[in-house]
Amino acid sequence: MRRILNLLISFVLITTASLPCLSSSTQDAPLAELQGAFRLPVKNGWTYVHLQGTPHQIGFQNGYLLAPEIDDMLKVVILEAQHDYKKDWAFFRDAAQNMMWPHIEQEYREELQGIADGAAAHGVKIDVWDVIGLNAETEWSYYNKEYDKQHGVKTASSVPEHCSAFVATGSYTRDGQIVIAHNNWSTYLEGERWTIIFDIVPAKGYRMLMDGLPGVIHSGDDFVVNSAGIAITETTISHFFGFDTGGIPEFVRARKAAQYSASIDDFTRIMKEGNNGGYANTWLVADIHKNEIGRLELGLKNVTLERSSDGYFVGSNFPINEKLIQEETDFDAKDVGQSSLARHARWEQLMAENKGKIDVAAAQRFLADHYDVIEKKEDASERTLDGHVDLSPRGLSGWVGPYATAGAVQNKAADASMIAKMSFTAAAGHACGKNFKAAEHLTAHPEYDWQKPLQRDMDAYPWTSFSVAKQ
Repeated sequence: MRRILNLLISFVLITTASLPCLSSSTQDAPLAELQGAFRLPVKNGWTYVHLQGTPHQIGFQNGYLLAPEIDDMLKVVILEAQHDYKKDWAFFRDAAQNMMWPHIEQEYREELQGIADGAAAHGVKIDVWDVIGLNAETEWSYYNKEYDKQHGVKTASSVPEHCSAFVATGSYTRDGQIVIAHNNWSTYLEGERWTIIFDIVPAKGYRMLMDGLPGVIHSGDDFVVNSAGIAITETTISHFFGFDTGGIPEFVRARKAAQYSASIDDFTRIMKEGNNGGYANTWLVADIHKNEIGRLELGLKNVTLERSSDGYFVGSNFPINEKLIQEETDFDAKDVGQSSLARHARWEQLMAENKGKIDVAAAQRFLADHYDVIEKKEDASERTLDGHVDLSPRGLSGWVGPYATAGAVQNKAADASMIAKMSFTAAAGHACGKNFKAAEHLTAHPEYDWQKPLQRDMDAYPWTSFSVAKQ
């Protein structure tokens, strides 16, 4: 009876999701591809979609159910690419086709094509090269730097500092079990749209629950739990350079690792295989069955894996391995006032102060934290865990300027019991509750008027629990 009810709910949701006008000869194909998939109404800023089936079916469902959002998001990526890299979208479409596509395995080629097919069936003019361009959004700054370097162009673009995160277990947590949390830092143009909850049941591999952008096959900011009891998150390695155009795109490896990892070793192996250096991250991984956590610092040349069953790992874009720092970054460890090091210092304070007391409620407080270790007071800025670059006269060096529309944009947290049930809590917008009002900010800072056509308010919403749908 429950299965019949779920199918009825799925059918109602599908048929009310702005179905295009299809002729009787073509109507059966989309409905067959959409079998079992559904989209729920927006809840506290988040849109939940359930996708299942073959790679093409999962892609088609993604593209079809999120077609308006994909169309809108692609406009944002194109606008930012033109502004940040001074290149038109054809440049990235060409890289998607000639540089990335040859290194994407068949399973994910089919899913990416499915996204394009699903969006097209819903009336959005998009092809697979656009879809790859969207999925590789976090890698383009790395590719652009390498391309310009090879062509003798001095580029001003730098790798953005994305995210604050931690994972802890053993004597550091209230029940001795794993707690993991992450907030995503991006531009507000992207962040206000980074509000999809994906529940994916692939024909092969493990089920995944993750946040993400519309039209992606991976999380992008990377917060994923899977049915093997693995939880994954990351923060980018700041000031990183290096990119291998012959490697496997990071977004493909990240998706594959989420889908096929049943251990920290699995995750490490998959992420290292074909590593292209794109979106170089410090990955925080948890295995609830072993009560073990890991930190994988994945550079292009230097890779370091650490493990613990009683401790913590934190991330705020600071590089760790000295060899990696020297060979693959232009990071200045003496600049203690920079965002990554200030936030690292704050993480260390919070871990020490809360040893033995860390749980999901504590994690939620950490992600809303506004304590500036440099000024030694509460002052929301680029140096606080809940990042507010828009409030900072300093901006964030190497990424965005003073008062830029950027910072923490959404938040996730989970403990071992939640991961076991494939669930997590999430808060759209700033965890502190502060809203960002686009018109007011752009009026005060007209240097960002180029964003005006697509910049929207980014309101803060309460923490909300999400879990996989019952089948």
